[in-house]
Amino acid sequence: MNKDQSRPAFRIVLYYLVFGISWIAVSDRVLELLVPDPHRLSALQAYKGWAFVLASALLVYLTIRRELRKGLRTDQALRESEEKYHSLIETANDAVFIIDADTGIILDTNRRAGDLLGLPRESIIGMHQRDIHPAEQADKCRELLEASIKKDGVIAGDLCVFHREGRTIPVEVSGTTVLRGNRRFLQLFFRDISLRKTAEDLAQKRLQRLAALHAIDMIISSSLDLRITLSEVLDLVISQLHVDAADILLLNTDTQTLTYSAGRGFRTPAIEQSSLRMGEGLAGTAALEHRSIFAPDPRDPATGFQRAPLLDSEGFIAYAVVPLMAKGKVLGVLEVLHRSPWNVDAEWQSYLEALAAQAAIAIDNAALFDELQQSAIEVTLAYDATLAGWARALDLRSKETERHTERVTEMTLRLARAMGMGAKELVHVRRGALLHDIGKIGIPDHVLLKPGPLTDEEWTIMRRHPQFAFEMLQPIAYLRPALDIPYCHHEWWDGTGYPRNLKGEQIPLAARIFAVADVWDALIAKDRPYRQGIAKEEIREHIRSLSGTQLDPRVVDTFLSMEW
Repeated sequence: MNKDQSRPAFRIVLYYLVFGISWIAVSDRVLELLVPDPHRLSALQAYKGWAFVLASALLVYLTIRRELRKGLRTDQALRESEEKYHSLIETANDAVFIIDADTGIILDTNRRAGDLLGLPRESIIGMHQRDIHPAEQADKCRELLEASIKKDGVIAGDLCVFHREGRTIPVEVSGTTVLRGNRRFLQLFFRDISLRKTAEDLAQKRLQRLAALHAIDMIISSSLDLRITLSEVLDLVISQLHVDAADILLLNTDTQTLTYSAGRGFRTPAIEQSSLRMGEGLAGTAALEHRSIFAPDPRDPATGFQRAPLLDSEGFIAYAVVPLMAKGKVLGVLEVLHRSPWNVDAEWQSYLEALAAQAAIAIDNAALFDELQQSAIEVTLAYDATLAGWARALDLRSKETERHTERVTEMTLRLARAMGMGAKELVHVRRGALLHDIGKIGIPDHVLLKPGPLTDEEWTIMRRHPQFAFEMLQPIAYLRPALDIPYCHHEWWDGTGYPRNLKGEQIPLAARIFAVADVWDALIAKDRPYRQGIAKEEIREHIRSLSGTQLDPRVVDTFLSMEW
């Protein structure tokens, strides 16, 4: 019996006790005052006892009646409260579960709970709470309960529940912990958030897809290597469309064939043999007709898929192909393949086509850059061939020894590499070496071709050829970086050279390197008009003797350490 139940009995006993004590203490004194005659007082004592019994009975009756009425009112209020509570639960938009916090048993629930789980209310009552959640969420349920204890009984979080049909439903859980006597109950509200989760997932998916399209935009702006572009595009296609494999066939405009260029997700090299004419098979048809083709089962001969060995070796059973179009031209096709059945919707197809459109722009940019690079290489080769032709023509006009320019250019490049020059610098060094005597075009034949020593006047004319070289090459932007050698290769380390009397490191390094190579070639030549060839050791000693005067000592030391 709890305290609330014992209080009415206690009040009845208390009333009776107070009344009895008061009767005993007061009744005799009152009678003695009212009836002084002892004989009559004795007779009245018997009636006093009956009066006490009647009065006490009446008191007990009235007290019990009062307590009963009070109890009835309390019970009525409790029933009304419970009915109101159950009415609120039943009309609630959320599923409501009343759970014994100690045992985890579901004690009560409402109609929405039955709808949520697909079970009748009677089946739910008596179940354990863990039976309505996936097993992997057991820890999360426990964490929610533990958190409610720390947060004054408030419960909030997201969980999932099982529906009778086997699907999992995400729910938002809120509630409180309720204490009734010594027992603790959980009053939980489960709200189905499937639509919200679906919307969130859809928003997340669209955000990822936008990010993927942006990634292709970044590829367009940052990558000009076609192989890298194809690789990154295929990685995005597989990750965003969740397909097993993808490849790109690029169109060869000369042969009008689609040939394999890149692929991802293939187990065998069979895809690399793909080569289809325009209009041949699904890929050729997509390219020819500028339309996407989706084949849920390319193994069916009716689909027109013509690479059966690819399907057999890879196990693909689903296929789609989209033409790669840029600026109104077909660049190739994007193929995606899957090893299990797929159920693609219009949004998936549209996204595939959007990826293909962006990929086509990236591929077109990279291909254009490759073409420009190739054109630049061809132009450079043509320029360099022209320079070499000029050099040979100068050798012939000057009656230089055979292959003079070729030899001195080769030695200059060897020495420049030994001095630590990079590839870009070597390009200009080579061009400068080829054109080192281009200024001699402006020297008259009677001076340039004179077999004997030159007069002072003739030397003055001859020494003008570096200036002529500068005037010829400086306006040509392509050859301007190569000017150092034609303009400065006759400057001396000690400042006594020409045309500007530059000294030491004022002279460009390329010119200082060439000067050593030119002296070397002049010494090994056998038929220069003004000098006969000499032995190799004498050449080494002669070059060493010029160190610090005509030639840069550091370049000389490097040259003497080389094998030649």
